[in-house]
Amino acid sequence: MSHSDNNRLRSIWQAGGTVFNSMLKIPSAFAAEIMANQGWDSLTIDLQHGPVSDRDVFGMLQAIFTTSTVPLVRIPWNEPSIIMRMLDAGCYGVIGPMINTRAEAEAFVGACRYPPEGYRSYGPYRTGLEAGPDYSDRGSDTPIAIAMIETAAALHNLDAILSVPGLDAIFIGPNDLARSLKAQQHGGSSELDVTDAIDEIIAAAQRHDIVAGIYTPTPEDAVRMMEQGCQFIALSADAYLLASAAGQVLKRVRANTG
Repeated sequence: MSHSDNNRLRSIWQAGGTVFNSMLKIPSAFAAEIMANQGWDSLTIDLQHGPVSDRDVFGMLQAIFTTSTVPLVRIPWNEPSIIMRMLDAGCYGVIGPMINTRAEAEAFVGACRYPPEGYRSYGPYRTGLEAGPDYSDRGSDTPIAIAMIETAAALHNLDAILSVPGLDAIFIGPNDLARSLKAQQHGGSSELDVTDAIDEIIAAAQRHDIVAGIYTPTPEDAVRMMEQGCQFIALSADAYLLASAAGQVLKRVRANTG
């Protein structure tokens, strides 16, 4: 299926809609193909947490591109060469973890954009096949740049990060955020409530006209975060969904055996 138009996620957000996403942690093109055929708006290949390697990404992208699902990649670290390689391979957006300062956000966004908006090197060897021959002419419009806000430092520098030109969205990492805030408080509560911090991040994103996103482990969490204004919902992951479904089926069968 052709993805020759500009990034479909932008159209969803501009219309006020929500992008439903899930994380891909299983290093398999077949697993990616199965997930992509379930109707997700986008899927994120997770290079940060899990066994997926650079070698796995290419086949997973090819599998996703058999559908209209938009492929994203979460990189392991804010490192320009990884960002550029993933964009050249065919992903339509990058999630950058642990973005703590304006300078880090500028470096991240710059690696996603061709000059003059950024410093991305030219070489879309595969993206050009999927996105069309004019990809290089609109290459700064297509990739989505999503910065993860997941530390006390990022919270402190929130307005500076959100004011970086070219940043499309932020993605809240609630688990790391809770750990970072707890460490800042020198231990603090063992059950630190990050609700206020999340509310602050969402409100700031809306002030800056930046899409707010968050990871949610359950559908109930996803609905609640949508109601709070998040337009990018990462709901669970392929490995977790597989484990949950398999466990539920087995439990039901065993419940009916003597």
